[in-house]
Parts: sequence; C-alpha cells; structure tokens
Amino acid sequence: MSTTVFLVVLAAALFHAVWNALVKGAEDRTVMLGLIALGTVPAGLILLAVSPALETEVLPWLVASMVVHWLYFWLLNNAYRLGDLSLIYPVARGVAPVIVALAAQIWLGEVLPIGTWAGVVLVSIGILVLAWKAFSGALPKAGIYAALAVGLSISAYTLIDGIGVRLSGHSGAYIGWLFTAELLVALYILPTRMHRVRVLPAKQLVLGFAGGVVASAAYGLVLYAKTLAPLGLVSALRETSVIFAALIGVILFHEGPRGRRIIASIVVTAGIVMIGATS
Repeated sequence: MSTTVFLVVLAAALFHAVWNALVKGAEDRTVMLGLIALGTVPAGLILLAVSPALETEVLPWLVASMVVHWLYFWLLNNAYRLGDLSLIYPVARGVAPVIVALAAQIWLGEVLPIGTWAGVVLVSIGILVLAWKAFSGALPKAGIYAALAVGLSISAYTLIDGIGVRLSGHSGAYIGWLFTAELLVALYILPTRMHRVRVLPAKQLVLGFAGGVVASAAYGLVLYAKTLAPLGLVSALRETSVIFAALIGVILFHEGPRGRRIIASIVVTAGIVMIGATS
C-alpha cells in the first residue's frame, strides 16, 4: 500500500468519526441522519456530471449497496438510542476488519501476508478494547446486538462497494450514483418529520447538511482507496476512525474512561505500523 493511499484512508477515518459524532450529539438523531443523507447528494450530482455513464453490469452491485446502506442508517440510528457513542461505535467498527479481510480472501482471492493479518487483528483488538465496558454490563444486550448488526452491515457494504467500484471502470461514476441515491434516504426520513425539522435550531440544520458533505468526503475517499488496495487493508485502516471517535466522545460528550482509550490507541497504532510495514 502506497503512502498516498495510507494517508487517504486515515483522512477518511477522521471524517467518518466526525459525522458519527454529529449524529450522537444531535437533538433529533433521526432528522440528523436525514440531513446527512441529503448533504451527500450535491457531491453525487457533481460527480455524475463529470463522469462517464456507468456500466450496466455494475447496477446489481449498486442496488445492493443502496439497500445495505439504508439498513446501516436504520440500524445505526437505533443503536445510538441504546448506548454511548464510545460504546456502540467500537463494537460496530471493531468486528468489520477481520470479517472483510476473511471474506475478501475467500471470495476475491485477496490473500494478505501473515504480518499484515496480524496488523488487521491488532486493529480490531484495539478497537474492541474501547468496547470492553459494553460487554461487561454497560450496554444492554439489545445494544450489543444492535451494534453487532451495524458491524455486519458495514462489512456487507464494504465488500459490495469494493467489488462494484472496481467493476465500474470509473470510480467517480459509481460514487456519484451511490451518493445521489442517498436522496431516497432523505425523502424517507424528512417529509414525514417536517414538524420536527422546523423546531430544530438553524445551527443543527446547518451541521446536519455539513455532516453529509463530510460523510461523502469520507466514503468517497474510501471507495477510491478500494480501487488501489486490498479491501481488508482499507477496512482495517478505516476503522481507526474509532480512535478519533473515542477522543471526540471524551472531549465533547465527557465520556470515559480515558485510560482504556490510551491502551486502545497504542494497540491500534501498533496494528497500523504492522500493516504499513508488511503490506
């Protein structure tokens, strides 16, 4: 993996943590998700305007991705009702790297070196260190199941989009359609909740739409990276967003404990270093 791709995925991780924090801190999380979905549409339209037509063989992957992303948003919204950002987020993201790496090896033949596999596992372990409290009673069982379901949906759309964007022949076209399709999520959420939209402060509305712009940048960068590097590596590096989210949880939401975050950061950093040295 080149240094450029490495930095691109880390930037995407930071952006992803930011928009998840916006959802957690929102006065109305359902409306915030609708605004974020709406905020991804302009980037999609711009990409479609400057990209060639999409190959028809990619359409099944695109439709599957839209369905799984819709499920992801629904699961994420419900999971955040059951627990803190610093508990739900690590569980959801911690299970994804190993699942994606295994699935990519089985179905796509992307065999990772042993050292790289060790790095991927370390990243997942470091992330789950943050979630240890979740498994010791801080989260109700329903919250754990919801977070794990989010993790499975993340793994599913990571694989689907990894295949789809490669088949597309032009990443901009695939990303453009994926982002434009988020309009369907916005139309599902917002029209029936306009009374709740109207009572939100203007700052929340602006933050929601801006969060969509950030979310589109985050996932656009990840999709681009998937055309250049194995899916397991991209997934593992992307999940460093959990470390950023943990820090946001401490600083903005006053969530603890801090010691576990330090340990997790060290373990995840060790995994990143191992991935960089062996991939």
